[in-house]
Amino acid sequence: MATVLITGAGRGIGLALAAAFKARGDRVIATCRGVSPALAAPGVQVEDGIDVAADDAFRRLDQRLGELRLDVLLLAAGVLSQERLGELDDAALARMRHQFEVNALGPLRAAEALRHRLGAGSKLAILTSRMGSIADNGSGGYYGYRASKAAVNAIGRSLAIDLRAQGVAVALLHPGYVRTDMTGGRGDISPEESARNLIARIDALDLAQSGGFRHASGETLPW
Repeated sequence: MATVLITGAGRGIGLALAAAFKARGDRVIATCRGVSPALAAPGVQVEDGIDVAADDAFRRLDQRLGELRLDVLLLAAGVLSQERLGELDDAALARMRHQFEVNALGPLRAAEALRHRLGAGSKLAILTSRMGSIADNGSGGYYGYRASKAAVNAIGRSLAIDLRAQGVAVALLHPGYVRTDMTGGRGDISPEESARNLIARIDALDLAQSGGFRHASGETLPW
């Protein structure tokens, strides 16, 4: 039985991941901003009040966890908004800043506060997006989302280097085009299918793969 902590577990892919890990017998600590009735069904340990955009959120969470050691730290919290050239008003720029706080700095805050709970053989997985790939950008737009995901890819790569001596492997994983609230219900796969694919990638993760940017299907993605 592994001990898995998941951020952004109140809905969407994070919720599906919490349910899937719990169903196979793992201990799951699921964090969310507010009380999430949906998380009660899987029977996981819920830690609410965790806003990944708040500088002290993970320090407060760390104080709640006692002597807990983590086998998997899975950072799934994310937000998306669409900004277009010619429409970058104050509101759009504020949305861009918020995406950086959640999508890029959120995982770094979590890693900094909780890394002492990881040991040799532990795994840190960040849900990113192929929209953070510079080489794969053929359609433009989405300035905040693309840039924040490119930033977290750089952060994840650095974490892989910095945590290697600790024996911790790091993965940057694109979940696929998933039907969630974030995508307006559009997508190619369900959250449950995405969760199964992501867990397969995490199970297979080792130090030889650490720092890689991959699709949940296993495909290596371009930076």
